Amino acid sequence: MQTFRIPFKAMGSGCEVVLAMDNEQEARLLAQAAIDEVNRIEVKYSRYRPDSIVSRINAAAGLDPVDCDDETWALLEYAEALFQSSNGLFDITSGVLRQAWDFKLPRIPSEDELARVRRLIGWSRVERNKRRIHLPLAGMEMDFGGFGKEYAADRAGAILAERGVRHGYVNLAGDMRVLGPKPDGQPWMMGILDPRRKDRLLATIPVVQGGLATSGDYERFFELDGRRYCHVLDPRSGQPVTHWRTVSVLAPLAVVAGNCTTIAMLKQADGLTFLEASGMTYLAMDQHGVVHMNTMPKA
Repeated sequence: MQTFRIPFKAMGSGCEVVLAMDNEQEARLLAQAAIDEVNRIEVKYSRYRPDSIVSRINAAAGLDPVDCDDETWALLEYAEALFQSSNGLFDITSGVLRQAWDFKLPRIPSEDELARVRRLIGWSRVERNKRRIHLPLAGMEMDFGGFGKEYAADRAGAILAERGVRHGYVNLAGDMRVLGPKPDGQPWMMGILDPRRKDRLLATIPVVQGGLATSGDYERFFELDGRRYCHVLDPRSGQPVTHWRTVSVLAPLAVVAGNCTTIAMLKQADGLTFLEASGMTYLAMDQHGVVHMNTMPKA
């Protein structure tokens, strides 16, 4: 068997499908089926597309309820579960904070700006009944950015598994779903970048199966007066989190791994207790550069 890497662009990022197969043409056909599924999810749920279900829900904020299909309703139910299990920290209506923060510019919003936007946050106020959703205030928004990429990785992986793929993985800009080991039984070795030195790996993770995801303060950020402001924002204060440089989690599904990393980032100092209680394999580096992990080996 050979290993074939099929790169593609999706969700604004570089992605790839990696398959160990006997035949390149078959590998490319299978990869295309997975890529088509990722593209389907992006078209359906992207907040950047005016025709997506997310954009239609947001456009109806303060006006009318919007009917949801089964897939969308299941994702909304999942968002509810995440909101409850995180004590409100994982809130899919908190994306409006981007109106106050622009991480391309080193500018801190005023308290008045944050207060105005925070008034539009509140998953607990969203009305959901009989597969209809209603954002009660004009200007409210929701999006699946907190787990959409991981969901797409899992769905693409499911498409491949249904077609008999047992050796390979889907990589959506670092959010991964691994279907099975290399043909010889060896794990795939996944590198985790050092959050302060992108030319260096913090760790190399052997993965046989499951989902791997990473969150950190180095993806979108700016620095001002010696302080780093990252894109992971606490929905209660509207302020960037500061405790963790990076958190990686290995879980049965990419969406579970991603949610664990995000919630750990949002919980800040309590994130380590959360990770331990989750039962998942993790590696994290705090703001002092101290690495915390259970069974993940260092590079």
